[in-house]
Amino acid sequence: MNALVALCHFCELHGPRTLFCTEAVHPPSPSPPQPGSAIPGEREREADREGEGLTMRANSSATQRADMCEGCRSLPASHPGFVSVDGETGIRYLSHQHPRQPQLFSVVRQACVRSLSCEVCPGREGPIFFGDEQHGFVFSHTFFIKDNLARGFQRWYSIVVVAMDRIYLINSWPFLLRHLRLTIQSLQNTALKVFDSEQCVCPQRALRMNSTFSPAVFPHQRSGNAARSLTSLTQHPNLWDSLHSSFSWLLKACGSRLTEKLLEGAPTEDTLVLIERQTEQEEEMSGWDGAEGGGSNPQSSQSESVQAKDFQFDDRRQEDHIGPKFKSLRHLRQVLGTADFRQLTWHVLMGNQVIWRGADPGLIQSAFNVLKALLPVGCVRAVQYSPHYEEAYRCNFLGLSPDVPIPAHVSSSEFSVLVDVLSAERGCVNPVSDDDILSLYQFHISSANTQPTDKGPTLLNKLEVALSNENLSVEVVSLCLLCLKEEWMNKVKVLFKFSKVDGRGKEDTQKVLALLGATGPGEEDNVRLLKFWMTGLSKLYKSHLMTAVRGGERTLSQ
Repeated sequence: MNALVALCHFCELHGPRTLFCTEAVHPPSPSPPQPGSAIPGEREREADREGEGLTMRANSSATQRADMCEGCRSLPASHPGFVSVDGETGIRYLSHQHPRQPQLFSVVRQACVRSLSCEVCPGREGPIFFGDEQHGFVFSHTFFIKDNLARGFQRWYSIVVVAMDRIYLINSWPFLLRHLRLTIQSLQNTALKVFDSEQCVCPQRALRMNSTFSPAVFPHQRSGNAARSLTSLTQHPNLWDSLHSSFSWLLKACGSRLTEKLLEGAPTEDTLVLIERQTEQEEEMSGWDGAEGGGSNPQSSQSESVQAKDFQFDDRRQEDHIGPKFKSLRHLRQVLGTADFRQLTWHVLMGNQVIWRGADPGLIQSAFNVLKALLPVGCVRAVQYSPHYEEAYRCNFLGLSPDVPIPAHVSSSEFSVLVDVLSAERGCVNPVSDDDILSLYQFHISSANTQPTDKGPTLLNKLEVALSNENLSVEVVSLCLLCLKEEWMNKVKVLFKFSKVDGRGKEDTQKVLALLGATGPGEEDNVRLLKFWMTGLSKLYKSHLMTAVRGGERTLSQ
């Protein structure tokens, strides 16, 4: 990540000061040697010497501008700083009290002053974003550290992330907030233990109330400890080593979490929905970290993050389950039979609730992973395996343990289908292998639906033709399904724009359906499919259409 992380402190004697700074130095790009130029090794040594000179000049100029007290200093001037090298990319992460380059020194200095003076959030603790194109953009998180000898028994600090890329920094807000809060909570908890121990030895509140107060001699009344270092406040012997590791990891992880991909054409609706869901999950995780009563320790916050990640990637961990699994739609069709497969996939495409009940969660999860390929991502709401029934508005894929009863209103509803996974009777079928599902299980499909499922929708008819053609491999069938989904998703967009945004009547809508090829045999199923798939459109696409329509209305009115 082309950014810089700095820890800043508001000193009672000298104002805002930069305590610790970590920056990423990228390796120089290789270039052909020119006549008379130095060899690569010499150039690197010269760059290192130049960097050391810049560091000393920056440190010396900073020292000349203001005397540095104990609270303003992290590393002594003779300290070489910390260096970590990424073996994969060759990027070096350098940490010292001030940046390596004079230009960066002024940028960080301004970010430090603004983060601890004018650019603060309500309550003076929390994250805020500010900046401009000239001086860079800043993500700042201010916080307090307990100090037994400070005014108000606390000192004010901030961690700032400075970058020139505004969009990248804003998109990284949830990630930065979540991990910086872990670092801040660790510092606060460590300092709180030191504060409590010092208060037990010498309570300062009663001592100050009984002594004569004078602002001019207030620092001397505290035995000259007007400014204590962060190392003294936390009693952490390896504080700066730990911060260097934390900031270096933050820069590396934040830089690798978002990558650029070359897309052929505009992004699909599935891609947009996945991006929106990822953003919502990150915001929820940030909300957990910032919930009231946030005095929870970092371990609890970290466990919540792990649980959220497990939930997010649960669909991809199918390999963790031992036992038979459905490998593809064709495999599922072979196991269930043509008629039952047709009935089951019809319910999936119509948006009805599909319930699988059995004792093997891995098998049920594999069935859902296969069936979810029939729908746009935005139409999928799955509960993989639950000890109790979940209503249809919560999920359209529901896995249940075998002892969970199905409510009467669900059993009698035509908008649901139940697949009971029963153990095969021993002696009836000779098991061939552990992967032979029919040797282990029997499947019973039931539904109160009386509507025939053999007419449509058109997408299912075409899919069955591809599945029944043994000359087509599983990969080719998957690509065929992808093309069919894109074709019908485009029809959904046209119908949404025509009926929902423009507000056309039934007659005009019927003409559009005929134009889209959704009329004729299976017309009722095609219309149901289109209406259900409208719910899978991304919020970005819907808001774009509504904004365009409102803008057109304003233009006409003018």
